[in-house]
Amino acid sequence: MTPAPTAPAAPTSRRRLRMALAVVATVTTGLAGVAVSANAAVPTPAPGWSLVWADDFTGAANTLPSAANWIIDTGTGYPGGPPNWGTGETQTYTNSTSNLSHDGAGNLRITPLRSANGTWTSARIESVRSNFKAPAGGVLAIEGRIQMPNVTGDAALGYWPAFWALGSPYRGNYQNWPSIGEFDVMENVNGINRVWGVLHCGVAPGGPCNEWDGISNFRTCPGSSCQSAFHTYRFEWDTSVSPQQLRWYVDGQQYHTVTQGQIGEPYWSQMTNHAGYFLLLNVAMGGGFPDGVAGFTTPTSATVPGRPMLVDYVAVYQRGGGSTPPPTTPPPTTPPPTGVRDAYSTIQSESFNTQSGVFVEACSEGGQNIAGVGNGNWVRYDNVDFGSTPPRDFVARVASGAAAGVSGLVEVRVGSPTSTPIGSFSVANTGGWQSWRSVPGNVTTPVTGRQTVYLTFTSGQPADFVNVNWFTFRR
Repeated sequence: MTPAPTAPAAPTSRRRLRMALAVVATVTTGLAGVAVSANAAVPTPAPGWSLVWADDFTGAANTLPSAANWIIDTGTGYPGGPPNWGTGETQTYTNSTSNLSHDGAGNLRITPLRSANGTWTSARIESVRSNFKAPAGGVLAIEGRIQMPNVTGDAALGYWPAFWALGSPYRGNYQNWPSIGEFDVMENVNGINRVWGVLHCGVAPGGPCNEWDGISNFRTCPGSSCQSAFHTYRFEWDTSVSPQQLRWYVDGQQYHTVTQGQIGEPYWSQMTNHAGYFLLLNVAMGGGFPDGVAGFTTPTSATVPGRPMLVDYVAVYQRGGGSTPPPTTPPPTTPPPTGVRDAYSTIQSESFNTQSGVFVEACSEGGQNIAGVGNGNWVRYDNVDFGSTPPRDFVARVASGAAAGVSGLVEVRVGSPTSTPIGSFSVANTGGWQSWRSVPGNVTTPVTGRQTVYLTFTSGQPADFVNVNWFTFRR
């Protein structure tokens, strides 16, 4: 989804305005409703390939996707990021099962809805794991079996389903697109029987990827239309050839290729030499891409709500090269929720029992850290045992790439995320979101025994201001 010209620093991989006239004539009419298709299991890797990660969406009907695998984005933009997700889309994303849920038949549904007052809601999720990357001398494949919203013609105006990947440095920054890279595995607008594959990179506007458009190609879906049936959309990043290649497929048929030589340096390295990519699935309504294709603002009064994108599975495969990248969701390093945590041992930030507003990412010091942390966010840790002697202070391992003038408090509270803090410290930019330092904060209220501990975060600015790797208490 590609950023609007007014938001040059945000990912908005979906705005191919220069294609608009060529595409408008291809709009077709089809049957309304959702086609029923048998669920398919995540395919067994082909010879020479290994499965890196997958979600088969086999949850019970009307349940949310796995929190171990997915972060649910809400609202109209990231905290501190561009409005309307940088694309001009008009809907608000929610975590309601009306917009996002398993269907009970092995699929995930993302359903745009329109309220009585005309406002739209939908859903967007992104993988917790953010280190999907081609191994040196090997190939990475990102694949999904998806049925686009089964709606066409005027009733489809504004529908914008997508399956894509963003470079991990975008998390917590929101000002480094498109240099960190974006791979749009599947995009579609306005119910047209076509799939777009797009690369975003370099600088905007212009640059090696012709931003804001990106380097793209499209084709009709083989056999049944994209809207009436499931199709398999696949992207491959191949480092086993020179120059390296990026390739796009639908149902095994290749339709788009970009080579390392087309992009050149430093831009190729900027999008390939970081920790990797995270995956996204969403259905937007309106915005630069569907508006540009239609030639007017979408959605319209003719647009019909309630047509979901169905996702059968998402899988990441690897062939050749080094070993499979380590997962970014290892087993917790502290006891399970019914166990006891020692307050005076290291408590890994990602081992929380629940959270509000943060996500987990790979940490440069090993393991994981919590990120995307800003004003009003919190994380909860159950059964923290302080014993009979209260702590004198606590220490947290933190990093920040916050902009000048952005800072906030890391606070410790017990019992409730709104109780009076028992200790805190202030933090601002440390030199980068993975530039770690250990910062102490005095504990001003004695606490003993077994407690529910909250790390809470307070700032006078809306932007994210800190990442946390671990914390501990000291007597």
